[in-house]
Amino acid sequence: MNTDVQRRGLFLANLVSRRYLWSFSLPMFSTILKESTSVSHQKLEKIVVSKLKDIRSESDYAALLIHFYAYFSALEKAIAPFIDDTILAGFDQRRKAERLSTDISALGEATTLLPTVQMPQINTLAQALGAMYVMEGSVMGGPIIIGLLQKAGIQKGFSFFGGYGDKTHAMWATFIQLLNEKFTTPDQQKLAIQTANETFENFALTF
Repeated sequence: MNTDVQRRGLFLANLVSRRYLWSFSLPMFSTILKESTSVSHQKLEKIVVSKLKDIRSESDYAALLIHFYAYFSALEKAIAPFIDDTILAGFDQRRKAERLSTDISALGEATTLLPTVQMPQINTLAQALGAMYVMEGSVMGGPIIIGLLQKAGIQKGFSFFGGYGDKTHAMWATFIQLLNEKFTTPDQQKLAIQTANETFENFALTF
């Protein structure tokens, strides 16, 4: 009898253990999102890197930032109805358009004449966060970009690519945590992935 009870106990323990390990083997949504947008991300990155390598003056740099400003300012307006500080801590600090405008002004240019931009469809929180994934990620390589610009003789206009300073990685981690907590259904994940891809693709069309 004791042996039978022990066997049942071992069986149940093994079953629980397997389920526990299986739950942790599932990829986080942020990983799925990164993998699902890698192609559109790389295409955009290739365009931006090419533009950065062509910069020879402050005027060239300002021209690039104006494209960023045109797209991000419109994107922030589209996202605003769905995200605030109650959903994402420090949301107001994450706005990129104001930083871009500051940099453009520092370089002696204005934001009066902007290129035409095409927005992704944003009608839900899932879509808004999918688009924001692109914006938040845009400053993660900032120190490398600033280094490239400085080699080209650019010495100012770095508040955008400077990100959040020494808080950049912590702010990114907070955002990634929100993505992993919010997107728990296949439909939500599909919407976020679709919008993130559209955001990358439409941003590439801006240049």
